[in-house]
Amino acid sequence: MKALVLSHAHPAFSIGGAQVASYNLFTGLKNMAGWDAHYMAGVGPPVARHAATPLMSLGQAPDETLFWTDDYDWFHLGSTDLDGLMRHFERFLSDLRPDVVNFHHMMGFGIQAIRSTRRALGDVPIVFTLHEYLPICAHHGQMIKARSHGLCLRATASDCGLCFPEIGAAAMKRRELFIKSFFRDVDAFVSPSRFLLERFEAWGLPRQKLVMIENGLDGGAVAPPRTVAAGGRRNRFAYFGQLNPFKGIRVLVDAVTRIPDKVWGDSILYIFGGNLEHQPEEFQAQVRELFRLAGRRLRFMGSYKSADLPHLMREVDWTIVPSTWWENAPVVIQEAFHHGRPIIASDIGGMAEKVRDGIDGLHFRVSNPESLAETMVRALSDPLLWERLRRGIEKPTDQASAARQHADLFGQLIARRDALRLNHG
Repeated sequence: MKALVLSHAHPAFSIGGAQVASYNLFTGLKNMAGWDAHYMAGVGPPVARHAATPLMSLGQAPDETLFWTDDYDWFHLGSTDLDGLMRHFERFLSDLRPDVVNFHHMMGFGIQAIRSTRRALGDVPIVFTLHEYLPICAHHGQMIKARSHGLCLRATASDCGLCFPEIGAAAMKRRELFIKSFFRDVDAFVSPSRFLLERFEAWGLPRQKLVMIENGLDGGAVAPPRTVAAGGRRNRFAYFGQLNPFKGIRVLVDAVTRIPDKVWGDSILYIFGGNLEHQPEEFQAQVRELFRLAGRRLRFMGSYKSADLPHLMREVDWTIVPSTWWENAPVVIQEAFHHGRPIIASDIGGMAEKVRDGIDGLHFRVSNPESLAETMVRALSDPLLWERLRRGIEKPTDQASAARQHADLFGQLIARRDALRLNHG
C-alpha cells in the first residue's frame, strides 16, 4: 500500500507542529512492512518557482516533492491558482497512484485540492488531519474573539459576523458552506485531541468520520534530569515556541515579574522562541518592555530546531505552555514529556487535556499572570513536587505507534471502499 502525506510546509524549511507531525507519519509509514509513502509539502517565496511547473525537489529525497504556490485565499482557505491544481497537482496524483491521501492543512494547496484528488484518483480514500480551527474560525483559526480577545465557545455565522462586521454574517455563512462542500469528499478526519474533535462535531462534521489518533513523536535521545546540588531547587523554567499574541508570552513574563525576590532567588526563565520581528509592532513593543522589566530573571535564547531539544532540555526543570487560545495537541507538550519534564499549562482546551493537573503537570487559569505566578511559586516552594510529577509522566506516542494506528485506519477505509465497489459491481 502507498500513502501520500501532504503538508502545507516542509519541516526542513519551516518548523511547526503540523509539519513535524506529518513528516513523522510519513517516515513511520515508510518503515512499516507492507507500506510505502510519499511526502508532498507546500513551498513559496522567497523560494523561486520553476518556470514550467510548481513541482520541485530542492534536493530532497526521491519520495519527497515540493509544490510551489503563492496564490492562497486565506478567508476561504482556497487556492486562486486552479490551473496549477488541475494541470500539475492532478497529473502528479495520476502518476503517483497512491492508495490513500492524507492532507495536513490546506494552506498553500487550497481546499480545492480535495476535489482535485477526487477527480484524479476516483474513490481513493481521503483523510484530513485537523491541527487547529482554521475551517471553523476566520480569526487565524484561534477561536478567540477578534475584538474582545475572549475565548470563543461556539462558531455560528451570526457570532462570526459580530467578530467581523465589515464582512458580515452572510459572507461568514457562505464561507462555512464553501469549506463544507469540499469536506464532504473526505472519508475520515483525524485529530490528536478529543477537544478539537468535539469542536468540529459541534460545527457539523459527521461524528462517524471523526477519529482520534495522537501525533507520533521522534524525540531523539532523552535528556537526563538537570544535576542539582544537595538542597538545591528545581528552579529552571523554559518556554519553547513561537512568539506571537496567542502563545501567552506576555502572561508568562508578567507572571515572572510578580514573584517575590525571596521566592525567586536565582531561578531562571529561558525563552526559546522566534519570529517576534514578524509580529505587530505594538505586540513587539509590549514583549520587549516585559523582557526589560524581567531583567536578569529572564534569558532570551532565540529560536531553535527540534534536533536541539535534547541538549536544551538538560538545563530545564519545568516547561511552561501559557497559550491564551485553546490549542490542540502542542508538540512541545509531547517533547517535554519525552524528556521527563513536568509542564505548567493553561487550564483550557488541548493543554488541559494533555497535561493532567497534579499528575504530570500543573494548571493555572488561562490569561491570568497572577494565577501563573502562584503556580510557579508552588513549583519553587515544594521540594518534592517536581519528582512526584515527573513519576506521573507517561511516555508520549512515538512515530512507529502513530504510523501503525494510521495504517489501521487507512486499511479500514480501503476495505470499506472495496466492499462498496463489490456491492455496486
